[in-house]
Amino acid sequence: MELRIIFQSEDDIILPTHYNHILQGFIYNNINADLAEFLHEKGYILKSRNFKLFTYSNILTKGQVKNSKLFFGKTVEWIVKSPIPEFINSFGTYILQKDDLRLGNNKVTINRTLLSKQKVECEEIEVKTLSPIVAYSTFAKENGSKYTCYFSPHENDFPRIIRENIIKKYTAFYGDLGEDVEFIIQPISNVNLNIVYYKDFLIKGYSGKYKIRGDKRLLELALDAGIGSKNSQGFGCVEKI
Repeated sequence: MELRIIFQSEDDIILPTHYNHILQGFIYNNINADLAEFLHEKGYILKSRNFKLFTYSNILTKGQVKNSKLFFGKTVEWIVKSPIPEFINSFGTYILQKDDLRLGNNKVTINRTLLSKQKVECEEIEVKTLSPIVAYSTFAKENGSKYTCYFSPHENDFPRIIRENIIKKYTAFYGDLGEDVEFIIQPISNVNLNIVYYKDFLIKGYSGKYKIRGDKRLLELALDAGIGSKNSQGFGCVEKI
């Protein structure tokens, strides 16, 4: 499910250039407290992995950069997605009922919201990113420390990691789907590297347009929960073209 939100403010809405943590905090602060605690502390678990199963777009309104901040004007548009009905319902209800909404340091009100669901009718779709897609692996160095390797859509590990990730998400939320299920992603446009700081952590993701072929259940989950890793930090949000 997708909730599209338009915020408005009496003053210019200003955010830091790297604002993902602010958007995530806004979500956790505006859903049911028990649900927020469950998703933040636990989530949906499969073996040693846990999945929050929500994602969100970048701010869709174009901002102007001044002094390491983004100035958006008095309205901004944003999209939040999840396959969890309770999550979307709770978030939508809270933001519509609250009188003191704050997006970072900005006091905002809701201009309007639109709830929708993108259906998948066939086994191949084309999508565009609303926030960059992340695929990575963590490796150990000889001294025992770890480092993270991020992969581009043109490397073989990218589609493999994306497929393994979406199958794990489905299994954690819905149940076993089988290991032989198809899910293939490939870029159909130039992809752009996006370097984003989430708090003090550097994350690399790729924006652009992609073709995805596979089981319709996985395609629909990809639209709802996001593609790749770090979805709850604001990555991998896509919409069907």
